[in-house]
Amino acid sequence: MTAADTDIDRVIRATWRVVQPRLIATLSRMLRDVPLAEELTQDALVAALEAWPTIGVPDNPGAWLMTTARRRALDHLRRGKMLADKHDMLARDMLQEQATVPDFDAALDDDIGDELLRLVFTACHPILSREARAALALRMICGLTTSEIARAYLVPEATISQRIVRAKRTLSGSGLAYETPSGEALSERLASVLEVVYLIFNEGYLAARGDEWLRPQLCDEALRMGRVLAGLAPDEPEVHGLVALMDLNAARARARTDASGDPILLMDQDRALWDHSQIRRGLRALERARELGGAGRFYVIQAAIAACHATAETPADTDWRRIAQLYAELARLVRSPVIELNRAVAVGMAWGPQAGLDLLDEIAGAPALSAYHHLPAVRGDFLQKLGRLAEARQAFEVAAHLATNGRERALMERRAAALHAQNIQQDI
Repeated sequence: MTAADTDIDRVIRATWRVVQPRLIATLSRMLRDVPLAEELTQDALVAALEAWPTIGVPDNPGAWLMTTARRRALDHLRRGKMLADKHDMLARDMLQEQATVPDFDAALDDDIGDELLRLVFTACHPILSREARAALALRMICGLTTSEIARAYLVPEATISQRIVRAKRTLSGSGLAYETPSGEALSERLASVLEVVYLIFNEGYLAARGDEWLRPQLCDEALRMGRVLAGLAPDEPEVHGLVALMDLNAARARARTDASGDPILLMDQDRALWDHSQIRRGLRALERARELGGAGRFYVIQAAIAACHATAETPADTDWRRIAQLYAELARLVRSPVIELNRAVAVGMAWGPQAGLDLLDEIAGAPALSAYHHLPAVRGDFLQKLGRLAEARQAFEVAAHLATNGRERALMERRAAALHAQNIQQDI
């Protein structure tokens, strides 16, 4: 492959990550079949991979993919011998929309946000298992890879792949409506939809793979859907809790990387760069969640933890004891080794690194954490604070080996190298 071909392939895949959810949303509306829509959008990707190396990258690559995907959808409708008036109506819609193709490099607008949410609600139908609902929505609608979803759930990729295949098969044969439900039907699906939005945000906030630590578009998309949900279910405390959590975390975005895109850890961030208007918005959403009786709920507790960080003017002002208490409350609500890992961090910050290390030893054997790079990274941090530099270096090296995000891997490698140099100096 030539350098030019490599550049084109990079453009195709970058564009694809941005527009895939919108392509599936548009085709699902046309076809009323989400798995088929996903299949035809994949056909559009293949067409770009075949055509662009010859014709060059179009001026508006997103529009090219949209047009190609819609043509394939119309071809499918023709092959299915749809009624002539239905076909004519769809064709007219296509021509009208092609005349005003949106800017696919711009942020999602509200209508697209609604379309994506309809897709998420469709994928989260109770006919599918809870695990399959989220996996299907994250893979097909939100564009996360199977490995990214597996990382979010700390399960093998093969398990996620099987869930998605079974869910597609069930959805294709069910004739489920493409809709945003209301009333009891909405409440029935809401928990799964919130889980999907939460995981989309998490992937944007800390990308599982690739060379970028952040994927801001996913964070923005999740926040948009969260706000739409707050309008659909204004009396549900967990909706407001999730919006609060996302706002409070997203408010730190500008301070989380340096000019070259490398990570800046929380305690080292320039808090003047935090978006304080977004923090205030998040605190209002948290207060609303509490007013609705959600103080002890999953997303509301996490939002309260985020609020402890967001309202600390300096790192030293952080109320780590309160954070440790909130994580303990969260651990009683949901059994999760990741929650226990986060609690260990808070305990270590509140009562010293040895206390945190003792907690880590209690969860170190959890199968779900065996390939989770944050475990050795946290261990390395505690060991470094305790002056056990050789052990800390080894822990950071293990974390670097396990990290699947290039930026995180490089950060762990730098921390290990710094300790190695420090050890050499001490030996001289």
